[in-house]
Amino acid sequence: MSTATTPLPAAPWGVDPVHSTAGFAIKYMVSTFKADFAKVGATLDTTGDTPKLTGSVDPASIQLKDENFHAHLQSAEFFDTENHPAITFESTDFRTDGDELVVDGNLTIKGETRPVEARGTIGEAFEDPFGGTRVGLTLEASVDRTHFGIDWNNPLPKGGLALANDVRLVVDLQLVKA
Repeated sequence: MSTATTPLPAAPWGVDPVHSTAGFAIKYMVSTFKADFAKVGATLDTTGDTPKLTGSVDPASIQLKDENFHAHLQSAEFFDTENHPAITFESTDFRTDGDELVVDGNLTIKGETRPVEARGTIGEAFEDPFGGTRVGLTLEASVDRTHFGIDWNNPLPKGGLALANDVRLVVDLQLVKA
């Protein structure tokens, strides 16, 4: 993997959905709960002066082990998937901080759009065994879920709340040159 400053070939890039993941981690009572979304979309356009990354996940595609919990996360208390069938991201800037890639953008959850800064890495473009060109992009960001209208919580018997407000978002994308 190269540093964040390696230039990519000017091209549109599309997501390889089989080899890409998007998910989150949040403190729940005594440990960290993690979940991924099965339906991930993303494009990276490196043809302009500043690369442009867009992405989306289908919140109804969250992968959970319990049907009742899945239904709860689809409700208005969480993702409200009936009214908001996508969580989206659109970059506004790409820059480097040392060897780290920094991508600023707008994240929309439940119809609420907020600025977010994601940090991570991007690899050098390489030829895959199928005649294509690929690049790997990994980003993480932290957001306060209550800023997006996800306010549900459960009080603990001796004080405090079961669910933290800070959520760590993680995307690991394989992008294929179009």
